[in-house]
Amino acid sequence: MLEVRDVTKRFGGLVALNNVSLSVSKGELLGLIGPNGSGKTTLFNVITGFYKPDGGRVLFKGVDITGMRPHRITRLGIGRTFQIPKPFGRMTVLENVMTAAFYGGNASGSEAREIAERWIEYVKLREKAHQEARTLNVVERKLMELARALSTNPELLLLDELVAGLNPSETMEVANLVRRLVDEFGITVIMVEHVMRAVMTISDRVFVLHRGMKLAEGTPEEISRDPKVIEAYLGEQVRL
Repeated sequence: MLEVRDVTKRFGGLVALNNVSLSVSKGELLGLIGPNGSGKTTLFNVITGFYKPDGGRVLFKGVDITGMRPHRITRLGIGRTFQIPKPFGRMTVLENVMTAAFYGGNASGSEAREIAERWIEYVKLREKAHQEARTLNVVERKLMELARALSTNPELLLLDELVAGLNPSETMEVANLVRRLVDEFGITVIMVEHVMRAVMTISDRVFVLHRGMKLAEGTPEEISRDPKVIEAYLGEQVRL
C-alpha cells in the first residue's frame, strides 16, 4: 500500500532522514520506534506532504505522491494524528470532528455529521460530543484527535505518539482501539510510539529508526531481543 523509497530529508547541515526505505502492506499495523530525534515525525511529515524530501520517493497504492500538497494526500486516503492535539477550543467535539470529515474527507454537511457521530461513538466520547473541546482532559483530547483523523476516511492512518501522556490503563485501552481499526475496519496503520508495552503488543511488525537511518525491522519478538536495538534504544529486552 505504501512504499517509501530511499527518502532523504535535510535541515541545513542536519540529515534528519538518510536514504530511508520502508513498505507497508494493506491491513498491517506497523510500529515505528526509535530514540528522540531519530526522524520518526519527519518521516510522517514527508509522507503526508508537510515536507518535501531532498531525495527519494513516496508511493501510495502505486501513485507517486512525493511532494504533493497535504490536503490532496489526505483526500487520497492517508490520515494522521499529531503529537500535540490542537483542537478548535471553542468548538464542540462534534464540530471539531465534523470539520475534519468536511474538509479532509470531502463529505457533505449531513454526511459529515453522520461520519463524525460514528467515530465519536467509536472512541467513546459520545457524552462529550456537545462540550467545547477546550474542556477535554488529555486522554479525551487524544481520542478526539483520533476521531478527527478517522473522519477523513483514511485507508492508511499515521498515528504520532497517540498514547503519550496517558496512564497504563488508558494506554492499553487506546492501543486496543487502534488494533480494532486494523482487525475490524481494515485500516492500515503506522504507529509512532515510545510506550513499548503498547507498540509491541499490538504491532504486526516493527521498524526501528536511529539517527535518521533504518536500524532494524522485524516482528515485535525479534526487535525486542535485537542487540543493536537494545543498545541504541531499549536499554533492555522488552518482555512481551
